[in-house]
Amino acid sequence: MRVIFDTDIGSDVDDALALAVLLGSPEVELAGCTTVYGDTLLRARLAKRLAGLAGRSPAVVPGAVGTLTGRPVWWAGHEGTLFTNLDTERVDDGDAAAYLVDEVTRAPGQVDVVAVGPLTNIANAITASLSFARDVRHLWIMGGRFDGPRPEHNLKSDPEAAAIVFGSGAPITVTGLEITTTVRMDAADVAAIAAAGALGEALKAEIEQWWRSRNVEWNCPHDPIAVLTMLVPELFAFSPEGRVIIGADGSSTFEKATGRTRVTTSARTEPVSREIVRRIVNAAA
Repeated sequence: MRVIFDTDIGSDVDDALALAVLLGSPEVELAGCTTVYGDTLLRARLAKRLAGLAGRSPAVVPGAVGTLTGRPVWWAGHEGTLFTNLDTERVDDGDAAAYLVDEVTRAPGQVDVVAVGPLTNIANAITASLSFARDVRHLWIMGGRFDGPRPEHNLKSDPEAAAIVFGSGAPITVTGLEITTTVRMDAADVAAIAAAGALGEALKAEIEQWWRSRNVEWNCPHDPIAVLTMLVPELFAFSPEGRVIIGADGSSTFEKATGRTRVTTSARTEPVSREIVRRIVNAAA
């Protein structure tokens, strides 16, 4: 599977964990990463550093800094602070949307895109290319909430971008908070990850930093779960294809109508949790 990972890595630790799951999956060729939302150069350098700790060097292209209509960007303040000399990490020149368009349209039906942040880069690629939505093999999105009206962070950060993506006609699987919050990582999971090598140790520090910021000792691996819907679909159930409607506040509603979007409706929580840790350990080792 040839995959591009679009991410707002560096805030919630789940983006870094999702990157590690991809790096630890032998069936995946990680073609590259694109970063979105806020200081995307810092995010790109962080992705490059983490991939390097696993002995890998995918293309990493910084993307959209702001949102389509100038909504303010939420910034946790701890992004990249655990790593020294991040400014020495060499990332790729260019624009994330152009990179996405080039990679997808030159290999129609062969590139999957995993998008786990605000959807600005993906919307820009769709707007820039009439064929992007047709040529992408599948979009795997972590975003939304489909069990009530409360909007989820990724979609509410740039609802205009989300509306473009979900209205594009691209084949999409979207996994919302009502699924991702059913799985938790705890101290035993972190200990297993930390024991696996330099990447594991770095991820442990990132996880514990996130825990301190939230005053908890656990986290939900939202983004790795969305990655697993692509890699191990038998661990999940999905709706029939329909369409997702995005409200002005970023709320998301699934409609059983003509469309090419399906929603993840359940997860086998214990096997999902084990698979996340197993693949991260594989990457770190």
